[in-house]
Amino acid sequence: MTIGLVAVVVLIALVFTYINGFHDTANSIATVVATKVLSPGQAVLLAAVTNMIGALWGTAVAATIAAGIVNTGVIEAGPQLLVCALLAAIVWNLITWWLGLPSSSSHALVGALVGAAIAGSGGRFDSVIWSQGGVHWWLGNGVIPKVVVPMVISPFMGFLIGFVLMGALYALLSWFSRRQGFLHRFGRTPFVNSFFGKAQIASASAMGLAHGMNDAQKSMGIIALALAGATAAGQFDHLPDWLHFLRINESAAGGFVVPAWVAVVCALTMAGGTAGGGWRIIKTLGHKMVKLHPINGFAAEGSSAIVILVASAFGLPVSTTHVVSSSIMGVGTAKRSNAIRWSVVQRMVWAWILTLPITALIAYGFVRLAQGLI
Repeated sequence: MTIGLVAVVVLIALVFTYINGFHDTANSIATVVATKVLSPGQAVLLAAVTNMIGALWGTAVAATIAAGIVNTGVIEAGPQLLVCALLAAIVWNLITWWLGLPSSSSHALVGALVGAAIAGSGGRFDSVIWSQGGVHWWLGNGVIPKVVVPMVISPFMGFLIGFVLMGALYALLSWFSRRQGFLHRFGRTPFVNSFFGKAQIASASAMGLAHGMNDAQKSMGIIALALAGATAAGQFDHLPDWLHFLRINESAAGGFVVPAWVAVVCALTMAGGTAGGGWRIIKTLGHKMVKLHPINGFAAEGSSAIVILVASAFGLPVSTTHVVSSSIMGVGTAKRSNAIRWSVVQRMVWAWILTLPITALIAYGFVRLAQGLI
């Protein structure tokens, strides 16, 4: 991998991160804006700070993207595959962003990596790590345990936790409203809106932290993979001392240590993307799907943060979009089943289902096109 190609990969990875910012980070602040607890500007600032902290807090997801999805030998043999994969993910993200559909940037990236690896290896499906053993399935590597299984489980858990949490809060407020004297005020609407308006700032912060821990790390993994490949190929051997921060060596365990500067750059780029155009997705999640009040926003953000933080701890690159959307559905269903605009949900589900195969096909086509031009 030449230095020039490394620079291209890093640049496109940052473009993907920026697009991820206005495509996915909007999910983490949609509810706090929709409930009017924070203005869009305040929410973006909060998301930027918490995403930064989250991005610097562990690198388990980055390690999964860098070494747990496709065989690194395929990437080293055809480094242009990373460029094609990133471009495919960007194309799909832009299409769904334009349509206002909260599809998954995470699954777009994984699908694109899979398609690029298969194309780059001449159609060999073993170029993809489908499942690599561990003591437990969540400790193994591969597309099935790290992507497919969490893709199914995480939205269900988001829905379930959102439904249960919202139901518990409604039951608690109902109990307060039936009390006499001092306790009765805790069940009154003005107090509830005021209290959960403040509480939602905390839940939105947790959601931003969770988003940084998961989504920002995906681009970090791509950049780490590119830098590690160039380091292994000796492309950085003759760099001046002040550029040695670009070198990434494989660890004894076979993974990559992601430098702090990569995390910081990715987090800042994602924050910039959030400010650049997340309102389309915010409108779909925060307004079109179900009408939200501060208590609903708190429950949705809290349940989403729980699922994503747990997934991040295990290095599972789950979709923030899926989890937030399903949490909002769970919260809305607890309110009443017809509170959900199911026509909007149907469009979102189709976008979820199609993301992996379509991005894989786009990346496959890009790689084949690149091979024909080289």
